[in-house]
Amino acid sequence: MLAGCSQEEAIKKNTVDSPILNPVANTQQMVDLKNQAQKNIQDSVNKENDKLNNSLNESGMNDTQNVLGDNSALVKKYALATIKTSLGDIKVRFYGDKTPMTVGNFLKLAQDGFYNDTKFHRVIKGFMIQGGDPNSKNADTSDWGMGGPKYRFNDELTGKETYPQGTLAMANSGPNTNGSQFFIVTASPQAPLPASYTVFGEVVTGMDIALKIENVKTVPGDRPVENVVIKGIEPLEK
Repeated sequence: MLAGCSQEEAIKKNTVDSPILNPVANTQQMVDLKNQAQKNIQDSVNKENDKLNNSLNESGMNDTQNVLGDNSALVKKYALATIKTSLGDIKVRFYGDKTPMTVGNFLKLAQDGFYNDTKFHRVIKGFMIQGGDPNSKNADTSDWGMGGPKYRFNDELTGKETYPQGTLAMANSGPNTNGSQFFIVTASPQAPLPASYTVFGEVVTGMDIALKIENVKTVPGDRPVENVVIKGIEPLEK
């Protein structure tokens, strides 16, 4: 999915000169720190993607899109949804005209109760919160982040995607590996991600709840110490 990107790997402790005493050296060191953090994040992404791809292949997930069915009626009927979490509600608006397959899949899973009692299993302050993995219903946390609906479907990308705060996007393990996992961007003004993740909506209310979730304490691997539960996702009519 949107790869591990653990805070421990992405940000390493460094000593930076005082900006007052040495402004030139401080500026360069800050640039170097930022570049190193982005490299560490990408390295972590690659490792997590390899791990997830192996898991998906071993479980025999269906790559065909026939399993999705026709969810166009749901896309036409519902323009929004409320993600009900243990810390409060987040209301999102869908981009059904731009990403009908992704929105339809999300709505079908929500309507079927697929997301009920799943958790935000990966939380990275200043970056994003990720959920939607059915494995997170289990007490064993070793395979959290590696589950899905037993099928994968194609991206809906333009190649010009950006990820400002509040973006609702699909997590993946590479091209055309979407399933059920999604993330909400908490970075401000935006997350420095490549145009590789399908953007299918945005937060319209409850961004304060998303930011509250991103600030919970986590353990290595970016899993919250105390579970943040998705009680359910309620589609809302236009």
